[in-house]
Amino acid sequence: MRNRKVLIVCVLLALPLSAKAQVPSADQFDAVREQIRRKLKDIPSISVAVARGDRIIWEEGFGLADKENKIAASPHTSYMLGSTSKPITATAVMTLRGRGLVDLERPINDYLGHSKLHSRLGKESEATVRRVLQHMAGLPAYYETFYPDEPDKPLPLDLVIRRYGLLMLPPGERFHYSNLGYAVLGGLIAHVSANSFADFLSNDIFRPLGMNDSFVPDPNHKEDISRRRAVRYAGDGQRLPDYLTPHPPASDIYASAHDLARFGLFHLKAHLADQKPILNDKAIDEMQQSTVPMGKDSYGLGWHIRTGPKGRRHVLHGGASAGLDAQLTLIPEEKLCVVALANSTRRFPGAVTEYVTNAILASLLGGKAEDFPILEPSPKPDVVGLPDSLLGEWTGTVDTHNDPLPVKIRFQSNGKVDVQLASQAKTALTEIRFESSVLTGKMPGDVNTPEAKRRPYDLEWELIHRGETIDGILYAVGRPTARGLRLGYWVQLRQANRER
Repeated sequence: MRNRKVLIVCVLLALPLSAKAQVPSADQFDAVREQIRRKLKDIPSISVAVARGDRIIWEEGFGLADKENKIAASPHTSYMLGSTSKPITATAVMTLRGRGLVDLERPINDYLGHSKLHSRLGKESEATVRRVLQHMAGLPAYYETFYPDEPDKPLPLDLVIRRYGLLMLPPGERFHYSNLGYAVLGGLIAHVSANSFADFLSNDIFRPLGMNDSFVPDPNHKEDISRRRAVRYAGDGQRLPDYLTPHPPASDIYASAHDLARFGLFHLKAHLADQKPILNDKAIDEMQQSTVPMGKDSYGLGWHIRTGPKGRRHVLHGGASAGLDAQLTLIPEEKLCVVALANSTRRFPGAVTEYVTNAILASLLGGKAEDFPILEPSPKPDVVGLPDSLLGEWTGTVDTHNDPLPVKIRFQSNGKVDVQLASQAKTALTEIRFESSVLTGKMPGDVNTPEAKRRPYDLEWELIHRGETIDGILYAVGRPTARGLRLGYWVQLRQANRER
């Protein structure tokens, strides 16, 4: 009996010690959670996922994916990705390359069926698949949105290529970011695989990688989309209609934070047992290491590459559009993947998903969130001196798929630039910048195409001085309060009178 009493006393004395030992220490992400919750006063929802090594170590949803219906966000809520779609599209192209169906060094026209790219500068044959993947093929920027309360619908890719598929820079000359290029890659995928882009991604990318919340929107199944995804909201909190674009491979793929973490693990070569090896490790390395200059950073095959603190290589892609803000970041050296998704319009600089990503990186790698880089907007244009060879009047045309528009541009020694487009009033350019032979500036005006007239817009010039000619692109760009638009038209000018 005495031994039994001693045993009971020992057990009772041990209980407080055992309970104390089982109290978990503070979660390493608690501070990040608190920062995210503070952001929810401006953002409807944020979903995050963090993977390291070969597993997801944290995933969580915050706020409401659908405010009106009080639907909470979760790690499995699907968000529209914007340009974070591009690494997924590039992975699809590389999958076809791995099957011997695509050669990155061949002209992309070899894989487009009847609709081909045409060149204003350089040769079509030099617009290779690799250069399109790297935004080096010379295609213009391109962006259109189509809302359900409008009569117009997204143009088929064949028609988009006929109207806008013009090489306006010599292929290989410089990095020139283009949604149009990735739309064309979607056409390549469909043509080579004999499937729709959406079906190929579903069957050959999402299912093999276990990305069960991912899809490409089908305008014929809107109810299904609405049940599965986060509603998009404008910066002022207003619910946005379900808009579509003609370039889903560049911007319209949906995925959850959980799915993007699995995608990231695949590109970190984690070799998960429940993922099929749709690419070998050599192809994954090629996507991240075959790069071209992109300002201070570089661009691979569908990936934005930059150097972070302590010289670590960041492999990433962000996404932004009306009602979405996305960020996918890999740190290969640390076998680390961070995903942050939000259903509100991205703001610059320091988008909320970049803010959350950097807070997570700081919590895992040390340092402060502000030590990690963010995507900065272009510097405010400054009026600069124009070279003497540019001064005087230049005349030429702006070519659209309607009639060409005559244009006269006068460059003055005082830095002013006046433009007369067709019969429109002479207008002074604003926000003029001249750097490395490239002149940019803005003005009101009309390019007289039906696509541009769908939105209130202004004109932005992007011209390159090449000695005897000035050539480049005139963009019709939706105003900040308008729905998205960026359409590019070819410009070429020759000097008519030199200023003395």
